[in-house]
Amino acid sequence: MWGLVLGPFVVACTSENPSGVGPGSDGGGSDVRAEAADDAAWDATVAWDSARDSSRDGTPSDATTDPQAEADTGSDPPVDAAVLDSAPNTDVANANPDGAPTGWISHPCSLPGSVQFTNGGKVVVPGGTTGAMGCAMGSSDLSFLSVPLGFCAHYFGNVGNARQIRFAPGGELFVASPTASTTSGGPCGQNAIVVLADDNGDGLADAPITFLSGLPSTQGLLFANGYFYYQDGSQIMRVRYARGDRLPTGAPAKVADVGLSTVQDSLHWPKSIDVADDGTIYVANGGSQGDICFANGGSPDGGPLIRGAILKLDGTPGGTPIVQGLRNPIALRCARGHNRCFGLELAKDYSGPMPGREKLFPIRSGDDWGFPCCASTDLPYTDVVPVPGCSGVATDTNSFLIGDTPFGVDFEPGMWPDPWKGRAYVAIHGVVATWTGARLVAIAMDPATGLPLPSSTAPSGSNTGAMLDFAFGWDNGKHENGRPTAIAFSPDGRLFLANDTTGDIVWIAPLGL
Repeated sequence: MWGLVLGPFVVACTSENPSGVGPGSDGGGSDVRAEAADDAAWDATVAWDSARDSSRDGTPSDATTDPQAEADTGSDPPVDAAVLDSAPNTDVANANPDGAPTGWISHPCSLPGSVQFTNGGKVVVPGGTTGAMGCAMGSSDLSFLSVPLGFCAHYFGNVGNARQIRFAPGGELFVASPTASTTSGGPCGQNAIVVLADDNGDGLADAPITFLSGLPSTQGLLFANGYFYYQDGSQIMRVRYARGDRLPTGAPAKVADVGLSTVQDSLHWPKSIDVADDGTIYVANGGSQGDICFANGGSPDGGPLIRGAILKLDGTPGGTPIVQGLRNPIALRCARGHNRCFGLELAKDYSGPMPGREKLFPIRSGDDWGFPCCASTDLPYTDVVPVPGCSGVATDTNSFLIGDTPFGVDFEPGMWPDPWKGRAYVAIHGVVATWTGARLVAIAMDPATGLPLPSSTAPSGSNTGAMLDFAFGWDNGKHENGRPTAIAFSPDGRLFLANDTTGDIVWIAPLGL
């Protein structure tokens, strides 16, 4: 049996490097993307009302159970065995205009400041204001951005180093803003989780509210079972949460310390969290660029074998690893309707010729994705000696070039017109230093299985299979506009996109929404 051991710490451990042929290996993409966007242009008003109404027949069912947490008194007592909650998850914002959550906006593209993309060109709705700006190089100027015809974009707000965003049951946007060093971390982190509301419905965030502070290593956010779950270093914490809370109303409690069951990497510390339709809560844990493949079935240092992994929270003190063989699973998100969850992996640096690929992967118990021994099924890394067996490694069907750096993912809930309806949207952070390839792509889903249809990016800057470029403009060579980072769809159907480099958060919507 092949395994791994933690190797020397590598400071430059980011999966953003080109695939062995220079930073511009995935360049030349702007013209290709512009042409593809034109080909995918559509009239957003055709059959819009029926598509929109059919998506609002009721609230998505999201029954959720999770382990009982034990109060964290500071002395870190052991966590009790699981005591499962039986109530369904009511923490998903109700997609219903009656009693709508804060920030619910009908026809958001008509708001002042909206940049509309029409057959006649870009149209800016007059009267817009910038809102509050952060300490980074943020800007409300969206002139660099290109989205498909029939859509609009609008500046929302700014939180330094916005690494993860999540909508609360009441419609407020929660933002993880860490300060600890990590892969492609941005400036001006708040050491906190910040709340952005839009109570007056002007499309701009109100003054930011610090929900929790003293969190240098926080990224994962989740609302489930009347709780708000969040990452604090290696620990997954939770605090009681009721719709509309903008400050904690109780003391945080520890659910699990992932460091008890997996090795922790000081750079790949982010731990994304989400809950499946069946109530299972999953957590991602990063491995290390220096992890070493070994063949004796044991760990020479006597420690746990599991490094890069997906765990489930089941009441055990550290959670239970169910998926292994990952270098840096930077994002994790569950889609609704088929009980499926997915991760994004930043794979082995410099492994493009080996041939490594970054990937969007389904979370299935028992899967081994090969790192640090194998790039994929029957594809050992060429620098691993002796040659490992890779026949048992899971096969990826949605992949990205090494250096593309897929960073965030969410799923359109069926409120957009074709061809953008129901797709998986992935924020590609782009190549380190050059930001080449930074963009937002949309991958078609199989409605029968709930899995994304096969797709990949190519060195030419084009896409293959079921992937379309949706938004681009960040990789203009000027380093002025940051990099797309985290995605969350709002209850009213807008796509919110965070930028950890500038701190800017923008939203994108169809003109007919």
